[in-house]
Amino acid sequence: MNTGLFVGAARRACAQTFRRTLPSFTVQYCQSTQPVPAARLPYRIKVSAGKRYAWCACGHSKKQPFCDGTHRSKAPGISPVFFTPEKDKAFMLCACKQTKNAPYCDGSHFKVIFQDVVKSVKGIFK
Repeated sequence: MNTGLFVGAARRACAQTFRRTLPSFTVQYCQSTQPVPAARLPYRIKVSAGKRYAWCACGHSKKQPFCDGTHRSKAPGISPVFFTPEKDKAFMLCACKQTKNAPYCDGSHFKVIFQDVVKSVKGIFK
């Protein structure tokens, strides 16, 4: 894998990039304005009626599909989506972060998967 291409893509995805030079190395902090996919397929989650949940909308949370507050440093412009289910039920919660019906999956992950396949195929023929 060409790491130069990856770093370039990461820089383009960041609206704001901060550099901090430490005695032995430079650390680059990135704040994104676009959500990053946490996974390609939705999460099937059982939720309890009347309980308030915070769905991660930025994709940076380590407790997917729920928010752990990481958006404050990595994507401050993206807030979690709060929801309270009316009954105990299993829901499909979006993991690709492209849904138009947040936090529920609307099938947008098929588009994300297709885009990944197209990028892979284009990479083969370069």
